[in-house]
Amino acid sequence: MSTLAFETRSRGSLTGRMGDRLMLAAVVVLALLWITPLVWVLCLSFKPNAFLEQHTDVLFSPPFTLQNYTNIVNTSAVGGWLANSLIVSIGQTLLTLVIASLAGYGFARTEFPGKRYIYVLCLCGLAVPEQALVIPLHHIFATLDWHNTYGALILPRLASPFGVYLMTQYFKAVPIEIEEAALLDNASRFKVFWRVVLPLSLPAQATLAIFTFLSAWNDYLWPLVSASKPEMYTLTIGLASTQGNFAQSEGIGYLMAQAVFAGLPIFVLYLFFQKYIVAAVAGTAVR
Repeated sequence: MSTLAFETRSRGSLTGRMGDRLMLAAVVVLALLWITPLVWVLCLSFKPNAFLEQHTDVLFSPPFTLQNYTNIVNTSAVGGWLANSLIVSIGQTLLTLVIASLAGYGFARTEFPGKRYIYVLCLCGLAVPEQALVIPLHHIFATLDWHNTYGALILPRLASPFGVYLMTQYFKAVPIEIEEAALLDNASRFKVFWRVVLPLSLPAQATLAIFTFLSAWNDYLWPLVSASKPEMYTLTIGLASTQGNFAQSEGIGYLMAQAVFAGLPIFVLYLFFQKYIVAAVAGTAVR
């Protein structure tokens, strides 16, 4: 009997190990599928354009050059475009955090007439594609004569249904006893929110900040519509404006260098905040 039980446990253990190995193999394959295009773009960005006119399949062998990046940095307007992207992305991120946190706390902890319907209406915004709002937004900002301003680039993206949903669900997970204890100490509702609840939501705020910054930094369509003056271009619009079309571009290497240059800040930002993203998504920050 004991021998049979031992054999059963051994088979189960072997099956479990095989399953783990298959899962690991699948994860490795998926990781390679994701990282291969990134490595390809990075390698081509260091290749001379003349060389890439004949070869695009040679990645790790010479020749290598920094000329593509030098051309980008030497473009006189790049500094202004980079500053515009930083102003728009940081401004949009900070304001979205404030609005989403206040709205999320209101939906999670307060009661008011029609709260459920307003919350559902807010979530319906997730089903509306941003492209469908471009024409109405263009008409509104043209009427106000706000195009080619930072306000026009920032304000339309502040209504974030995803941000409201994320913060609402996170605040609901905060134990109500913590807030009740603070209220018993004669703390106001806003003080409880500011001093107690908000610090506990740092992982969710970091997650929302990353997604908002990423969306603002990579946004192309609305800045293309709203910013018609070169001095108001963001980095994505400015770099694209130097190309014209693919046939008139300065070369494949230059295009790849532009992609790396524009995406590098996002990569660095994710490296610093990835633990907060994992904690918020996994739901392990508040126990």
